[in-house]
Amino acid sequence: MKSPVSFREEIRASRFNTSTAGYCQDYVQANLVIVPKEYAFDFFLYTYRNQKSCPVIDVLEPGQVKSALAEGSDIRTDIPKYHVYKDGFFQKEVTSIESYWQEDFVSFLIGCSFTFESEMVKSDIPLKHIELNKNVAMYRTSIQTEAAGPFSGPLVVSMRPIKKALVDKAVAITEKYPQMHGGPVHIGDPAEIGITAIEKPDYGEFVEIAEDEVPVFWACGVTPQAAATEAKLPLMITHAPGHMFVTDWTNDELLNRK
Repeated sequence: MKSPVSFREEIRASRFNTSTAGYCQDYVQANLVIVPKEYAFDFFLYTYRNQKSCPVIDVLEPGQVKSALAEGSDIRTDIPKYHVYKDGFFQKEVTSIESYWQEDFVSFLIGCSFTFESEMVKSDIPLKHIELNKNVAMYRTSIQTEAAGPFSGPLVVSMRPIKKALVDKAVAITEKYPQMHGGPVHIGDPAEIGITAIEKPDYGEFVEIAEDEVPVFWACGVTPQAAATEAKLPLMITHAPGHMFVTDWTNDELLNRK
């Protein structure tokens, strides 16, 4: 397994540009949101009010590009793909944001469920999207987040088909990681949270749900991307769904952190 440093170097050199699910499994991965300083407090308040979907693990000060969680990192180049939003509209998917960078940018790293996925795999809970080398399926729901300033919108969830006999085990494992979205927000019928076409995720890729499986839904760090369309900021940058920032922070360090 590659170290996070060498993995980030591959990404920076454009030698890796796919989903980071299943890679560097012993290390914490993070979602990214970048906003101009003018909007940073409102976004921080949004994360505080919606900690299940937006658990902040690091904040980079205006113009800062190196995260304290990743030695030698550069937030502008060390994620496989970024999404650029202007005036609330998605503009472009890029592999570097150096040309968009502003010295007033404040960067937020938000916990990611890929962390607890590695613990689920180690505990013999099969995860189909990893086995099939697919991005996890993500959906906008009818559950509304609590607004802050210009930020509002629906909760986004990630879905994993889990063997019925292993659901309780999956819940127990994920509940240990509140900084990575914690336990599920819903188990079972997708329609109960406003998902009418489970086979058509809003982000990521669908995997079949077998007879002996049940869909399990966790809060997702893509939620701020749904909020981006409501906020209509002149410029807002995020990771592309499933394409995360890999830190030097191990899962065990996270679990034991006070």
